[in-house]
Amino acid sequence: MGKSWWWVIAALFMVALQQIAEGYQQLPCYFIFGDSLADNGNNNFLDTLAKVNYAPYGIDFPFGPTGRFTNGRTTVDVIAELLGFQNFIPPFATASGTDILFGVNYASGSAGIRNETGQQLGERIPLDMQLEHHQTTILDLVDILGTTWATEWYLSRCLYSVGMGNNDYLNNYFLPEYYNTSKEYTLQQFTQLLIQQYNQQLKTLYDYGARKIALFGVGQIGCTPGSIEKYGTNGSTCVEIMEEASQLFNKKLKSVVEELNANLTDAKFIYINYYAIGADSSVLTDFKDSSSGCCPVAIDGECIANQIPCKNRTEFAFWDSYHPTEAVNKFIGERSYSALEPSDAYPFDISHLVLLNLQDAAYK
Repeated sequence: MGKSWWWVIAALFMVALQQIAEGYQQLPCYFIFGDSLADNGNNNFLDTLAKVNYAPYGIDFPFGPTGRFTNGRTTVDVIAELLGFQNFIPPFATASGTDILFGVNYASGSAGIRNETGQQLGERIPLDMQLEHHQTTILDLVDILGTTWATEWYLSRCLYSVGMGNNDYLNNYFLPEYYNTSKEYTLQQFTQLLIQQYNQQLKTLYDYGARKIALFGVGQIGCTPGSIEKYGTNGSTCVEIMEEASQLFNKKLKSVVEELNANLTDAKFIYINYYAIGADSSVLTDFKDSSSGCCPVAIDGECIANQIPCKNRTEFAFWDSYHPTEAVNKFIGERSYSALEPSDAYPFDISHLVLLNLQDAAYK
């Protein structure tokens, strides 16, 4: 086995203490599950239309086009920085060696809670497969740390974030030309099915060792330029049926958080109100354009390769037809980490979640 596990753990713990003392990392690692709002390169290696490893994507990112569906940082990038990580969390597709000690990003553009979601665009990594990838990471961590117990101890002190559900509506339920779900289920029934499956997936994540889990709600999917152009608004500001779907899902997800916290008392789940925070971003910032994308887009709503985007990118809410600019991601990331309004996070924000100890069962 080489070095004994206790020596490795002790060394890692001392490094963590030093970093905390110096104002760096607030916890040892950060694991990310999600869709295109969090994908940072996993889709680059897939046969899919949902792939953005080309300019002008990444025009404001330090490393250029990386597969992030925006001009700069994603929301989870911002959160990682606020947590004190010195480097961006690597995508599962390229993470290797001891890099995984700091966390892994499993997110995949067009992916959903349901395995078939997004299949019209090609390959993607649905949440079930992201969980399988996390299992692979755990086995690698056991090799590094020496024992299963040491790995469980280590993972219990990490942050997990999960943001799923957007594509189950955008790239499933509201695409009757590709999917039968809207013919087989009412919106209420479909949402309940989603929530039931999501609940089980979150329990699986708990079984794999997650103890500090932040769940991002569905955003304003009916207010994206792509949705408005495709479906129209009939005089409203946004596509009302899609906004109804978002709010219905989020209400049920908040109830799931309450249930999980009541039943899994050695863990803590929180709900991040992505919908409300995103809506506030248009009200509380200086965005001059909240209804169109910053880059010229193709028929699929993604930026046309190598076309010149708008120059005033900090004044745009949307980068392409569906994804927010870095300016919005920064706003949402900061409010997720440190809530400005009580409605931003439930029962509290990420900055409070990371302070909890594994044995801390006082918060119920």
